[in-house]
Amino acid sequence: MKSFHFAAALAAVLPAPAFACASCGCTFTSDWLSQGLVTQPGQAVTIRYDYIPQTDLRTGTGKVDAADLDLPNEREIERSTYNHIATLAYDRQFANDFGFNLAVPWISRPHRTIAEDTVAVTRSTGAGIGDVRLVGRWQGLSTPNGITGLQLGVVLPTGSTKKRFASGPEAGEEIDRGLQPGTGTVQAIVGAYHYSTIAPSLALVLQGQVQFAMHGHDGFRPGTLGEASASLRYLGWQAVTPELQINGRINGRDKGVQADRTNSGGEQVYLSPGASVKLTSSLSAFGLVQVPLYQRVKGWQLTPKVIASTGLQMRF
Repeated sequence: MKSFHFAAALAAVLPAPAFACASCGCTFTSDWLSQGLVTQPGQAVTIRYDYIPQTDLRTGTGKVDAADLDLPNEREIERSTYNHIATLAYDRQFANDFGFNLAVPWISRPHRTIAEDTVAVTRSTGAGIGDVRLVGRWQGLSTPNGITGLQLGVVLPTGSTKKRFASGPEAGEEIDRGLQPGTGTVQAIVGAYHYSTIAPSLALVLQGQVQFAMHGHDGFRPGTLGEASASLRYLGWQAVTPELQINGRINGRDKGVQADRTNSGGEQVYLSPGASVKLTSSLSAFGLVQVPLYQRVKGWQLTPKVIASTGLQMRF
């Protein structure tokens, strides 16, 4: 295995948890600090919290002013979705260039909406275990000048697809499939990444990944997701490693009779500053904020003004 200096554990090469809601806008590099891709064999346990408050109703690249809409309305008017995701991940890197990461998310998603032809707010929480993901990696393409790896993984349908609205005119009805903790589908993950030092104290990380459903479930098939990022890390400080990312995401439309195809899919670009802090020889804390630079959604969708991620990683 090739040896490189890292100021902290190198980035995640797994996506952040699949948040089901098509307009979440989260990119997979929001947790690249939290995953255990390293050049030496070892293990890591990470606890991460992601907060995605979707409060802006948008269409195309512009905003929709809900206050100007008549009630009742012929279309649904979503008011807010607050995504809270806690993820427990285990990472293992072997001496033969292979490694894997197992991530188990727990999701709480308070949601408010005004259904078509109603005037009162309908509410739901949609809390529960999300879809578990297992991703393997191979770093056999690495050279003395950089680390290059390939990924192949699977998302398992462990999350519920049967959560219901708790109150309001739609109480007792099932929540939209795009808001459920799980998709009900097995999804494949294919990706690649590259790490190299471009200056004595500056590292570059490039990543790309595609996630797509292998089948539909109960009238729903999530759209294909493509993500890419470029990140710069400053390695000149002993205990703190700042970074700056550009994240891009393309969502395909959901499919099936239970999908809200009209109001799914789009593109987002984020600027994401963050840092990791070495607390002890084996324990690190990390945090990252994603701020949208560009958002284009299809139909009407709720989008976040900011996304925040934080967590702890223990290596052993």
